[in-house]
Amino acid sequence: MKKVFVVFLLSLTAAALPADDFADAQAYLNRGNAYREKKEYDKALAEYTQALKLNPAYADAYYARGNTYGQKGDMDKAIGDFTQTIRLNPNHADAYSSRGLAYKNKGDLDKAIADYTQAIRLNPNDTYAYTNRGDAYNDKGEYDKALADCTQALRLDPNDAQAYNNRGIAYHGKGELDKAIADYTQAIRLDPNLAQAYHNRSNAYNGRREYDKAIADYTQMIRLNPASAYAYYNRGFAYVMQGDNARARTDWEKVLQINPGDASAQDMLEILRKMGY
Repeated sequence: MKKVFVVFLLSLTAAALPADDFADAQAYLNRGNAYREKKEYDKALAEYTQALKLNPAYADAYYARGNTYGQKGDMDKAIGDFTQTIRLNPNHADAYSSRGLAYKNKGDLDKAIADYTQAIRLNPNDTYAYTNRGDAYNDKGEYDKALADCTQALRLDPNDAQAYNNRGIAYHGKGELDKAIADYTQAIRLDPNLAQAYHNRSNAYNGRREYDKAIADYTQMIRLNPASAYAYYNRGFAYVMQGDNARARTDWEKVLQINPGDASAQDMLEILRKMGY
């Protein structure tokens, strides 16, 4: 009965708005989407807000604005807009998925999982929801649940690089490094620019003391993001494990160029200095 009431209420709202306002609101939404595609997020937000002034019951505009707030890192406003989307359209599976991601980014894993679960109820073929729920389970250390979700995501879409990466994290958490590396490698085959997969695989190689391979992955991370202090810092450790202190020093000095106050890099350089490097 509740769903019928919502639909009826929206119909009344639609009937009360002039046709020109609907057309104008759609135009603002479309222009906002174009700005968001160009990553001009403030302009996109202004367009979506104008669309909502013309049509306060415009669920798609709330949803688009919520995604834009999320891309700007404002998770509270994103959650507010996704919640309003759901109030207007309780069957909006994507709004549940997106709100789940916003909760995940805030560290509220239980709420994230609840939203992903509702998205899956509404759309059992939502690969995104399975992949991201698996990620949330990984963060909680519930690796078996993460494995199940990521495997289901891969049944739905065998080319989902993020699902392979997330399943690799689950295998890694269970100590199954060979399977973890295989999944990270497949993620990289599918998306050679997925820096997170290189990062995760390098950690697995370190766990197996395969430092040459770990260094190769850190190096690829640096190619993808030359300002990655993390990659330089950890490559420095891998060099030390190989006995190459000179290259380690170069990497840790690079960390300080990127983050001049990095205490860990300063400490490592001081240790090398006392060792005569």
